[in-house]
Amino acid sequence: MNYRIKAPEILNGNINLPASKSISNRVLILNSLCHHPKHPRNISVCDDTGVMIDALYDDKRAIDIGAAGTAMRFLTAYFSVKNGTRTITGTERMKNRPIKLLVDALRSSGAEIEYVEKEGFPPLHIKGQTLAGGHISLDGGVSSQYISALLMIAPLMTNGLSLHLTGDVISVPYIKLTVRLMRMFGVVVFEEGQTFTVPPQQYSAVENFTVEPDWSAASYWYEMIALCKNENARISLPGLLPDSLQGDAAIVALFDRLGVKTTFTSSGVTLTKKEKKTNSPLTFDFISMPDMAQTAAVTCAMLGIPFRFSGLQSLKIKETDRLEALKTELCKFGYPITVYDGNTLEWNGQKSDSAQTPVVATYEDHRMAMAFAPVAICRQEGISISDPEVVSKSYPSYWEDLQKTGFSITSREHLL
Repeated sequence: MNYRIKAPEILNGNINLPASKSISNRVLILNSLCHHPKHPRNISVCDDTGVMIDALYDDKRAIDIGAAGTAMRFLTAYFSVKNGTRTITGTERMKNRPIKLLVDALRSSGAEIEYVEKEGFPPLHIKGQTLAGGHISLDGGVSSQYISALLMIAPLMTNGLSLHLTGDVISVPYIKLTVRLMRMFGVVVFEEGQTFTVPPQQYSAVENFTVEPDWSAASYWYEMIALCKNENARISLPGLLPDSLQGDAAIVALFDRLGVKTTFTSSGVTLTKKEKKTNSPLTFDFISMPDMAQTAAVTCAMLGIPFRFSGLQSLKIKETDRLEALKTELCKFGYPITVYDGNTLEWNGQKSDSAQTPVVATYEDHRMAMAFAPVAICRQEGISISDPEVVSKSYPSYWEDLQKTGFSITSREHLL
Protein backbone atom coordinates (compact mmCIF):
# COMPACT_ATOMS: atom_id res chain seq x y z
CA MET A 1 0.00 0.00 0.00
CA ASN A 2 1.11 3.56 -0.75
CA TYR A 3 0.17 6.79 0.97
CA ARG A 4 -0.16 9.99 -1.02
CA ILE A 5 0.72 12.94 1.21
CA LYS A 6 0.01 16.60 0.54
CA ALA A 7 1.06 19.41 2.84
CA PRO A 8 -1.09 22.25 4.22
CA GLU A 9 -0.43 25.87 3.27
CA ILE A 10 0.17 26.78 6.92
CA LEU A 11 1.86 24.42 9.39
CA ASN A 12 0.54 24.90 12.89
CA GLY A 13 -0.28 22.48 15.68
CA ASN A 14 0.23 20.93 19.09
CA ILE A 15 1.65 17.40 18.93
CA ASN A 16 1.92 14.92 21.80
CA LEU A 17 4.97 12.90 20.88
CA PRO A 18 5.34 9.20 21.70
CA ALA A 19 7.42 8.25 24.72
CA SER A 20 11.11 7.61 24.19
CA LYS A 21 11.70 4.10 22.86
CA SER A 22 15.35 4.23 23.93
CA ILE A 23 14.47 5.00 27.53
CA SER A 24 11.49 2.63 27.60
CA ASN A 25 13.45 -0.40 26.44
CA ARG A 26 16.27 0.20 28.90
CA VAL A 27 14.00 0.88 31.84
CA LEU A 28 11.97 -2.26 31.12
CA ILE A 29 15.16 -4.34 31.36
CA LEU A 30 16.31 -2.61 34.54
CA ASN A 31 12.84 -2.84 36.08
CA SER A 32 12.79 -6.58 35.41
CA LEU A 33 16.32 -7.08 36.77
CA CYS A 34 15.23 -5.64 40.12
CA HIS A 35 11.99 -7.71 40.04
CA HIS A 36 9.73 -4.70 40.31
CA PRO A 37 6.12 -5.71 39.57
CA LYS A 38 4.93 -2.32 38.28
CA HIS A 39 5.61 -1.02 34.78
CA PRO A 40 7.24 2.42 34.50
CA ARG A 41 4.83 5.17 33.52
CA ASN A 42 4.38 6.43 29.97
CA ILE A 43 6.10 3.45 28.35
CA SER A 44 6.40 3.78 24.60
CA VAL A 45 3.49 2.30 22.65
CA CYS A 46 5.25 0.95 19.59
CA ASP A 47 6.29 -2.35 18.02
CA ASP A 48 9.83 -2.39 19.45
CA THR A 49 8.70 -1.83 23.02
CA GLY A 50 5.73 -4.15 22.63
CA VAL A 51 7.94 -7.12 21.76
CA MET A 52 10.20 -6.24 24.70
CA ILE A 53 7.25 -6.33 27.12
CA ASP A 54 6.00 -9.62 25.67
CA ALA A 55 9.43 -11.23 26.00
CA LEU A 56 9.97 -10.05 29.57
CA TYR A 57 6.55 -10.84 30.99
CA ASP A 58 4.99 -13.69 28.95
CA ASP A 59 7.61 -16.29 29.89
CA LYS A 60 7.74 -17.76 26.39
CA ARG A 61 10.50 -20.14 25.37
CA ALA A 62 10.36 -19.14 21.70
CA ILE A 63 10.50 -15.36 21.17
CA ASP A 64 10.02 -13.58 17.85
CA ILE A 65 11.16 -9.95 18.17
CA GLY A 66 10.37 -9.10 14.55
CA ALA A 67 12.53 -6.19 13.35
CA ALA A 68 13.40 -4.86 16.82
CA GLY A 69 17.19 -4.65 16.89
CA THR A 70 17.32 -3.11 20.36
CA ALA A 71 15.23 -5.97 21.73
CA MET A 72 17.49 -8.56 20.08
CA ARG A 73 20.65 -7.11 21.61
CA PHE A 74 19.23 -6.35 25.07
CA LEU A 75 17.33 -9.64 25.42
CA THR A 76 20.32 -11.70 24.30
CA ALA A 77 22.25 -10.38 27.29
CA TYR A 78 19.24 -10.40 29.63
CA PHE A 79 18.31 -14.03 29.00
CA SER A 80 21.96 -15.05 29.41
CA VAL A 81 21.62 -14.29 33.15
CA LYS A 82 18.04 -15.51 33.64
CA ASN A 83 17.32 -19.15 34.45
CA GLY A 84 15.76 -21.16 31.65
CA THR A 85 16.31 -21.78 27.95
CA ARG A 86 14.95 -19.58 25.19
CA THR A 87 15.23 -19.16 21.46
CA ILE A 88 15.14 -15.64 20.01
CA THR A 89 14.44 -15.03 16.33
CA GLY A 90 13.14 -12.23 14.11
CA THR A 91 12.52 -11.11 10.55
CA GLU A 92 14.70 -12.14 7.61
CA ARG A 93 16.50 -8.80 7.88
CA MET A 94 17.11 -9.50 11.60
CA LYS A 95 18.60 -12.88 10.69
CA ASN A 96 21.17 -10.98 8.64
CA ARG A 97 22.08 -8.36 11.24
CA PRO A 98 25.35 -9.41 12.93
CA ILE A 99 25.46 -10.18 16.62
CA LYS A 100 28.73 -12.12 16.90
CA LEU A 101 30.63 -9.48 18.90
CA LEU A 102 27.98 -9.48 21.61
CA VAL A 103 27.68 -13.26 21.67
CA ASP A 104 31.48 -13.66 21.90
CA ALA A 105 31.62 -11.17 24.78
CA LEU A 106 28.86 -12.99 26.65
CA ARG A 107 30.46 -16.38 26.02
CA SER A 108 33.74 -15.09 27.44
CA SER A 109 31.84 -14.46 30.69
CA GLY A 110 30.37 -17.96 30.71
CA ALA A 111 27.16 -17.59 28.70
CA GLU A 112 25.76 -20.60 26.82
CA ILE A 113 24.54 -19.29 23.48
CA GLU A 114 24.21 -21.25 20.23
CA TYR A 115 23.51 -20.06 16.70
CA VAL A 116 20.43 -21.85 15.40
CA GLU A 117 21.00 -21.21 11.69
CA LYS A 118 23.94 -19.09 10.52
CA GLU A 119 27.14 -18.49 12.48
CA GLY A 120 27.27 -14.94 13.83
CA PHE A 121 23.60 -14.12 13.28
CA PRO A 122 20.21 -14.72 14.91
CA PRO A 123 18.26 -16.86 15.70
CA LEU A 124 19.95 -17.66 19.02
CA HIS A 125 19.38 -20.45 21.53
CA ILE A 126 20.24 -19.22 25.04
CA LYS A 127 20.58 -21.17 28.27
CA GLY A 128 20.52 -18.69 31.14
CA GLN A 129 22.76 -18.97 34.17
CA THR A 130 24.94 -16.93 36.51
CA LEU A 131 27.82 -15.41 34.58
CA ALA A 132 31.32 -14.98 35.97
CA GLY A 133 31.99 -11.58 34.40
CA GLY A 134 35.50 -10.17 34.68
CA HIS A 135 37.32 -8.24 31.94
CA ILE A 136 36.00 -7.78 28.40
CA SER A 137 37.39 -5.73 25.52
CA LEU A 138 34.90 -4.74 22.85
CA ASP A 139 35.10 -2.76 19.62
CA GLY A 140 33.27 0.48 20.39
CA GLY A 141 32.73 1.31 16.74
CA VAL A 142 30.10 -1.29 15.85
CA SER A 143 26.97 -0.84 17.99
CA SER A 144 26.38 0.98 21.26
CA GLN A 145 23.54 -1.47 21.92
CA TYR A 146 26.09 -4.25 22.48
CA ILE A 147 27.73 -2.08 25.12
CA SER A 148 24.45 -1.16 26.81
CA ALA A 149 23.34 -4.80 26.82
CA LEU A 150 26.51 -5.89 28.64
CA LEU A 151 26.47 -3.00 31.10
CA MET A 152 22.88 -3.58 32.20
CA ILE A 153 23.51 -7.20 33.22
CA ALA A 154 26.97 -6.47 34.69
CA PRO A 155 25.79 -6.00 38.32
CA LEU A 156 24.45 -9.58 38.30
CA MET A 157 27.79 -11.11 37.29
CA THR A 158 29.71 -12.88 40.05
CA ASN A 159 32.81 -10.76 39.55
CA GLY A 160 31.09 -7.73 38.11
CA LEU A 161 32.41 -6.41 34.82
CA SER A 162 35.27 -4.29 33.55
CA LEU A 163 34.34 -3.36 29.99
CA HIS A 164 37.04 -1.69 27.90
CA LEU A 165 36.03 -0.18 24.56
CA THR A 166 38.60 -0.14 21.79
CA GLY A 167 38.81 2.23 18.83
CA ASP A 168 36.46 5.12 18.18
CA VAL A 169 33.25 4.75 20.17
CA ILE A 170 30.01 5.51 18.32
CA SER A 171 26.66 6.66 19.74
CA VAL A 172 28.22 7.73 23.05
CA PRO A 173 25.01 9.47 24.25
CA TYR A 174 23.19 6.13 24.18
CA ILE A 175 25.88 4.58 26.38
CA LYS A 176 25.67 7.55 28.74
CA LEU A 177 21.87 7.14 28.79
CA THR A 178 22.28 3.53 29.87
CA VAL A 179 24.74 4.45 32.61
CA ARG A 180 22.55 7.28 33.92
CA LEU A 181 19.53 5.00 34.09
CA MET A 182 21.52 2.26 35.84
CA ARG A 183 22.59 4.80 38.45
CA MET A 184 18.98 5.91 38.89
CA PHE A 185 18.20 2.26 39.65
CA GLY A 186 20.76 2.26 42.46
CA VAL A 187 23.93 0.72 41.04
CA VAL A 188 27.47 2.09 40.96
CA VAL A 189 29.20 2.45 37.60
CA PHE A 190 32.78 3.75 37.36
CA GLU A 191 34.00 5.41 34.18
CA GLU A 192 37.64 6.00 33.30
CA GLY A 193 38.29 6.93 29.71
CA GLN A 194 36.82 4.13 27.59
CA THR A 195 36.63 1.66 30.46
CA PHE A 196 33.47 1.02 32.46
CA THR A 197 33.69 -0.87 35.74
CA VAL A 198 30.55 -2.28 37.37
CA PRO A 199 31.01 -4.13 40.70
CA PRO A 200 28.63 -6.99 41.60
CA GLN A 201 25.56 -5.49 43.30
CA GLN A 202 21.77 -5.34 43.36
CA TYR A 203 19.45 -3.01 41.48
CA SER A 204 16.89 -1.01 43.47
CA ALA A 205 13.37 -0.38 42.16
CA VAL A 206 12.36 3.14 41.18
CA GLU A 207 8.76 3.91 42.06
CA ASN A 208 6.68 5.67 39.42
CA PHE A 209 9.49 6.15 36.91
CA THR A 210 8.05 8.22 34.06
CA VAL A 211 9.46 8.00 30.52
CA GLU A 212 9.91 11.36 28.77
CA PRO A 213 8.77 12.09 25.18
CA ASP A 214 10.97 11.01 22.30
CA TRP A 215 13.45 13.51 20.84
CA SER A 216 13.96 11.22 17.82
CA ALA A 217 10.26 11.62 16.99
CA ALA A 218 10.61 15.38 17.45
CA SER A 219 13.22 15.50 14.69
CA TYR A 220 10.60 15.06 11.96
CA TRP A 221 8.72 18.12 13.20
CA TYR A 222 11.98 20.07 13.15
CA GLU A 223 12.37 18.96 9.53
CA MET A 224 8.85 20.16 8.68
CA ILE A 225 9.46 23.60 10.17
CA ALA A 226 12.79 23.85 8.32
CA LEU A 227 11.13 23.00 4.98
CA CYS A 228 8.02 25.11 5.46
CA LYS A 229 8.09 28.39 3.50
CA ASN A 230 5.46 30.11 5.63
CA GLU A 231 7.23 32.31 8.19
CA ASN A 232 4.36 31.84 10.65
CA ALA A 233 4.83 28.07 10.89
CA ARG A 234 4.63 26.92 14.50
CA ILE A 235 4.63 23.51 16.20
CA SER A 236 4.35 22.88 19.95
CA LEU A 237 5.77 19.65 21.41
CA PRO A 238 4.72 19.24 25.06
CA GLY A 239 6.93 17.45 27.55
CA LEU A 240 10.33 17.79 25.89
CA LEU A 241 13.00 18.68 28.41
CA PRO A 242 16.07 20.94 28.01
CA ASP A 243 18.08 18.59 30.26
CA SER A 244 16.87 15.42 28.54
CA LEU A 245 18.48 12.04 29.12
CA GLN A 246 18.38 11.49 25.34
CA GLY A 247 21.35 12.20 23.11
CA ASP A 248 19.11 13.03 20.16
CA ALA A 249 18.18 16.27 21.92
CA ALA A 250 21.30 17.57 20.15
CA ILE A 251 19.09 18.16 17.11
CA VAL A 252 18.27 21.52 18.71
CA ALA A 253 21.72 22.86 17.77
CA LEU A 254 21.77 21.18 14.35
CA PHE A 255 18.40 22.53 13.26
CA ASP A 256 19.20 25.95 14.65
CA ARG A 257 21.66 26.11 11.74
CA LEU A 258 18.90 24.96 9.37
CA GLY A 259 16.45 27.69 10.32
CA VAL A 260 14.47 26.30 13.25
CA LYS A 261 14.20 28.21 16.52
CA THR A 262 13.62 26.14 19.67
CA THR A 263 11.89 27.83 22.59
CA PHE A 264 11.68 25.89 25.84
CA THR A 265 8.61 26.69 27.93
CA SER A 266 7.19 25.35 31.17
CA SER A 267 5.14 22.86 29.15
CA GLY A 268 7.69 21.75 26.57
CA VAL A 269 9.08 23.07 23.27
CA THR A 270 7.79 25.46 20.62
CA LEU A 271 9.33 25.37 17.13
CA THR A 272 9.27 28.41 14.86
CA LYS A 273 11.20 29.60 11.82
CA LYS A 274 14.34 31.71 11.92
CA GLU A 275 17.10 32.67 9.51
CA LYS A 276 19.34 29.81 8.47
CA LYS A 277 22.99 30.08 9.47
CA THR A 278 24.79 27.32 7.62
CA ASN A 279 28.11 27.16 5.93
CA SER A 280 28.07 25.62 2.47
CA PRO A 281 28.56 22.73 2.42
CA LEU A 282 27.24 21.75 5.84
CA THR A 283 29.57 19.30 7.55
CA PHE A 284 28.49 17.32 10.58
CA ASP A 285 29.73 14.26 12.45
CA PHE A 286 26.79 12.03 13.40
CA ILE A 287 28.88 9.63 15.45
CA SER A 288 26.81 10.50 18.56
CA MET A 289 23.36 10.46 16.94
CA PRO A 290 23.38 8.36 13.76
CA ASP A 291 19.60 7.88 13.79
CA MET A 292 19.20 11.56 12.91
CA ALA A 293 21.20 11.30 9.68
CA GLN A 294 18.24 10.44 7.45
CA THR A 295 16.25 13.43 8.69
CA ALA A 296 19.20 15.79 8.22
CA ALA A 297 20.14 14.46 4.77
CA VAL A 298 16.63 14.83 3.40
CA THR A 299 16.24 18.28 4.97
CA CYS A 300 19.50 19.61 3.52
CA ALA A 301 18.82 18.21 0.06
CA MET A 302 15.36 19.78 -0.06
CA LEU A 303 16.77 23.11 1.14
CA GLY A 304 19.50 22.96 -1.52
CA ILE A 305 22.27 22.88 1.10
CA PRO A 306 25.25 20.70 0.05
CA PHE A 307 26.42 18.47 2.89
CA ARG A 308 29.04 16.03 4.06
CA PHE A 309 27.89 13.82 6.94
CA SER A 310 30.35 11.44 8.61
CA GLY A 311 30.25 9.01 11.55
CA LEU A 312 27.57 6.87 9.91
CA GLN A 313 29.17 3.41 9.96
CA SER A 314 26.44 1.94 12.15
CA LEU A 315 23.75 2.75 9.56
CA LYS A 316 24.75 -0.26 7.47
CA ILE A 317 23.47 -2.69 10.14
CA LYS A 318 20.20 -0.96 10.98
CA GLU A 319 16.72 -2.00 9.78
CA THR A 320 18.18 -1.63 6.30
CA ASP A 321 21.49 -0.36 4.94
CA ARG A 322 20.42 3.24 5.48
CA LEU A 323 23.32 4.71 3.53
CA GLU A 324 22.35 2.88 0.35
CA ALA A 325 18.65 3.47 0.99
CA LEU A 326 19.19 7.23 1.27
CA LYS A 327 21.34 7.20 -1.86
CA THR A 328 18.66 5.37 -3.84
CA GLU A 329 15.66 7.37 -2.65
CA LEU A 330 17.20 10.86 -2.85
CA CYS A 331 18.33 10.06 -6.39
CA LYS A 332 14.66 9.64 -7.32
CA PHE A 333 14.21 13.34 -6.53
CA GLY A 334 17.29 14.43 -8.46
CA TYR A 335 19.86 14.49 -5.65
CA PRO A 336 22.81 12.20 -6.49
CA ILE A 337 24.30 11.22 -3.14
CA THR A 338 27.75 9.67 -2.77
CA VAL A 339 28.67 7.16 -0.07
CA TYR A 340 32.33 7.09 1.02
CA ASP A 341 34.07 4.37 3.03
CA GLY A 342 30.82 3.02 4.43
CA ASN A 343 30.55 5.90 6.90
CA THR A 344 30.12 9.18 5.01
CA LEU A 345 27.31 10.69 2.93
CA GLU A 346 27.96 13.63 0.62
CA TRP A 347 25.91 15.76 -1.76
CA ASN A 348 27.87 18.37 -3.71
CA GLY A 349 24.87 20.47 -4.70
CA GLN A 350 24.54 19.11 -8.23
CA LYS A 351 21.10 18.01 -9.47
CA SER A 352 20.19 15.18 -11.83
CA ASP A 353 17.01 14.15 -13.58
CA SER A 354 14.32 13.09 -11.12
CA ALA A 355 11.73 10.37 -11.52
CA GLN A 356 8.48 11.63 -13.00
CA THR A 357 6.35 10.28 -10.16
CA PRO A 358 8.76 9.11 -7.47
CA VAL A 359 7.51 6.68 -4.84
CA VAL A 360 9.68 6.46 -1.73
CA ALA A 361 10.54 2.90 -0.76
CA THR A 362 10.77 2.39 3.00
CA TYR A 363 12.81 -0.86 3.19
CA GLU A 364 10.96 -1.99 6.36
CA ASP A 365 12.57 1.05 8.02
CA HIS A 366 10.39 3.43 10.04
CA ARG A 367 12.87 6.29 9.75
CA MET A 368 12.85 6.19 5.95
CA ALA A 369 9.09 6.77 5.93
CA MET A 370 9.15 9.53 8.54
CA ALA A 371 12.17 11.37 7.13
CA PHE A 372 10.75 11.52 3.60
CA ALA A 373 7.13 12.34 4.39
CA PRO A 374 7.91 16.06 5.05
CA VAL A 375 9.15 16.33 1.45
CA ALA A 376 5.46 16.83 0.63
CA ILE A 377 5.94 20.42 1.86
CA CYS A 378 8.33 21.07 -1.04
CA ARG A 379 6.18 19.56 -3.79
CA GLN A 380 2.82 20.89 -4.90
CA GLU A 381 1.81 17.42 -6.06
CA GLY A 382 2.82 15.92 -2.73
CA ILE A 383 4.77 12.72 -2.23
CA SER A 384 4.07 8.97 -2.27
CA ILE A 385 5.36 6.66 0.47
CA SER A 386 5.26 2.87 0.13
CA ASP A 387 4.53 0.53 3.04
CA PRO A 388 3.76 3.42 5.40
CA GLU A 389 2.76 1.10 8.23
CA VAL A 390 6.46 0.71 9.11
CA VAL A 391 6.15 3.78 11.38
CA SER A 392 4.53 1.50 13.99
CA LYS A 393 8.05 0.44 14.96
CA SER A 394 8.59 3.66 16.91
CA TYR A 395 5.87 6.26 16.20
CA PRO A 396 2.51 4.56 15.51
CA SER A 397 0.52 7.82 15.52
CA TYR A 398 2.80 9.60 13.01
CA TRP A 399 0.31 9.74 10.15
CA GLU A 400 -2.53 10.80 12.43
CA ASP A 401 -0.33 13.55 13.86
CA LEU A 402 0.42 14.82 10.35
CA GLN A 403 -3.29 15.03 9.70
CA LYS A 404 -3.80 17.02 12.89
CA THR A 405 -1.63 19.76 11.39
CA GLY A 406 -3.48 19.79 8.07
CA PHE A 407 -1.67 17.22 5.94
CA SER A 408 -3.87 15.31 3.52
CA ILE A 409 -3.16 11.57 3.40
CA THR A 410 -4.85 9.19 0.98
CA SER A 411 -4.31 5.53 0.26
CA ARG A 412 -5.44 3.32 -2.59
CA GLU A 413 -8.32 2.10 -0.48
CA HIS A 414 -9.61 5.12 1.43
CA LEU A 415 -9.14 8.62 2.72
CA LEU A 416 -7.60 8.48 6.18
